[in-house]
Amino acid sequence: MTSREPLLLLHGLMMSAGTWANVIPLLTDHHEVMAHNAVGHRGGPQFTGKATIAALTDETERQLDARGLDRVHVAGNSMGGWMAIELARRGRALSVCAFSPAGCWSVGTSDETRASSTVRRTRRRVQLGRPIPSALLRVAGLRRLAMRDVAEHGERLTATQAIETMRDVVDCPAAKDLLTPCESLEPLDPLPCPVTLAWSANDRILPPHVYGATARERLPRAKYLLLPNVGHVPMIDDPRACADAILATTGVHTRRAEGMVSN
Repeated sequence: MTSREPLLLLHGLMMSAGTWANVIPLLTDHHEVMAHNAVGHRGGPQFTGKATIAALTDETERQLDARGLDRVHVAGNSMGGWMAIELARRGRALSVCAFSPAGCWSVGTSDETRASSTVRRTRRRVQLGRPIPSALLRVAGLRRLAMRDVAEHGERLTATQAIETMRDVVDCPAAKDLLTPCESLEPLDPLPCPVTLAWSANDRILPPHVYGATARERLPRAKYLLLPNVGHVPMIDDPRACADAILATTGVHTRRAEGMVSN
């Protein structure tokens, strides 16, 4: 039996658990880490019906129930950050670290349209670039170019990681539904647990001055961080900064320091 508290990692739309690959080793000394592919995404369970954030969160709850877990620490990026906040709303989170969470718009407004249009454009670029021979992605500059919408330093991915990320984007059955949003992140105040909004300063998909500002209005008691020099998927650019933000939120270092003082 481990004494490490469970930590669930949730990826973004059209991504996979592989986006956390370089962050997980920085967390496993402190938490029992779980990262799975979301339903309706490449490598994840098949989905029937219309894919919505509520439905994906329902499925995540079922997975927690199957593991016998009531409440866990949750960290998520983009769609996964939104889902993490919804898990908190449902009383299933011990803490939440949400990296540039989606949903910080009002349905039918220009903010919603801008976000979905940007992601659609990113997907089209990946679809057009998919025929590029995989050998070319061994060139660091081409990996950076291929990942430019989601990362400042796509060259930090290996060629294999870049190829798999592109496959995730293209082979996502739930993309059509989720790129036509019918939901938004509703206000949450007071917070049911500690929540950190960790926004990517160079986010091209959900710019912090627009969507981060809305997030702060809807979760006014959340801690807000602006992560420098990272794009929409900060786990690519700076795994250490992401791990540090998560561990600060889960309180691991604080509890250990308190334990040392009491001893």
